[in-house]
Amino acid sequence: MSDLAGSLPQVITARVPHLSAATARRIALGAQGFADPRPIGVPDVRHLRRVLRRIGVIQMDSVNVLQRAHYLPAYSRLGPYPTRLLDRAAHSAPRELFEYWGHEASLVPVRLQPALRWRMAEAEQHAWNGVRRLAAERPDLVARVRDEVAQRGPLTAREIQDDTVRDRSDWGWNWSAVKTSLEWLFYCGEVTSAARLPTFERLYDLPERVLPAEVLATPTPAPAQAYQQLVRTAATALGVATEPDLRDYFRLPAAASRPAVAALVAAGELIEVEVDGWPAPAYLDPGARRPRRIAARTLISPFDPLIWLRSRAERLFGFSYRIEIYVPPHRRVHGYYVLPFLLDDALVARVDLKADRAAGLLRVPAAWIEPRPPGGIDRVAGELAAELRTMAGWLGLTDVARPQQGDLAGPLAAALER
Repeated sequence: MSDLAGSLPQVITARVPHLSAATARRIALGAQGFADPRPIGVPDVRHLRRVLRRIGVIQMDSVNVLQRAHYLPAYSRLGPYPTRLLDRAAHSAPRELFEYWGHEASLVPVRLQPALRWRMAEAEQHAWNGVRRLAAERPDLVARVRDEVAQRGPLTAREIQDDTVRDRSDWGWNWSAVKTSLEWLFYCGEVTSAARLPTFERLYDLPERVLPAEVLATPTPAPAQAYQQLVRTAATALGVATEPDLRDYFRLPAAASRPAVAALVAAGELIEVEVDGWPAPAYLDPGARRPRRIAARTLISPFDPLIWLRSRAERLFGFSYRIEIYVPPHRRVHGYYVLPFLLDDALVARVDLKADRAAGLLRVPAAWIEPRPPGGIDRVAGELAAELRTMAGWLGLTDVARPQQGDLAGPLAAALER
């Protein structure tokens, strides 16, 4: 029997590395920059670039009840920083960021522009119905709008507006045909954003007058290589992630993401791991830091890459989060513009905020505590009070108003008074 056993080939099964949920959480926070201490003194462009290298993409949104969404991720990681640093990176030469559809409407490093050309080339498949329909039905208008931008850009939609018909059939944006044409051209990569006005209106111009020449001269990668570059960027930003996590970062099709992940695993650029409590395999960036502890204290935007995939936030933090901007007021649970509060390595509270610039106040319509916060409710209230005062100063506001409702309102009010 032993002779027979000795003659059989031995099959060696590689053991999949295992991570605890706490380790995975700290890896994810470290990858996103929350293991780094806030700079001493006023952050400068070097600090901003470190943030940009870590997170890879910044989501934009027009809601301005507190602060424009694209300014908040850098604040969460650096503390009070001059927003002009981000404006320069996005809108001044040598341009480091450009606007395009990354996660959603996003600021993306210019080096990734070639890796997103597949999306531009496939606009007829991926752009939303209203712009596709107009491009098919009115190609003459699209061509005329592009010519206007080429001849007179940079321009807002208003500056080339000559019709008053609004398309109310798609997305509720109430766009004119000219604006819809511009958005089609933007999706196709035939025009891009040169800047944003204070009203958040986009100034459109030709890519050759906006993007660095060396970026435009970079050969277009094959789609498979582009997908791998985007997944690689997502993996660096997430630290440890499932395939759907990686896919969501740049909103890739599943049919593109899965082979890209497999190719990176085969090349040793991702390591398959098991994480306690995660229902699917996870993939670890081999270069990801493994912080032993996280000493963070900051507010997180609803559009921050740390939490924008809600299922991932639940896996990492046990934190159920839904943005309620579009929920009717009587049906909101936590508030209109609610920011989670990160303390050390846990999301311990959430706070509804509004910048009342006329009164010079950071208003707190509601504040809520999470179950069993580390350190207890008094510590959370004290740390959150300090962070609210820091944010108020960054926003140019003179004080923080008394919280109005929520189970953390009373302790937070007492901490603010202290």
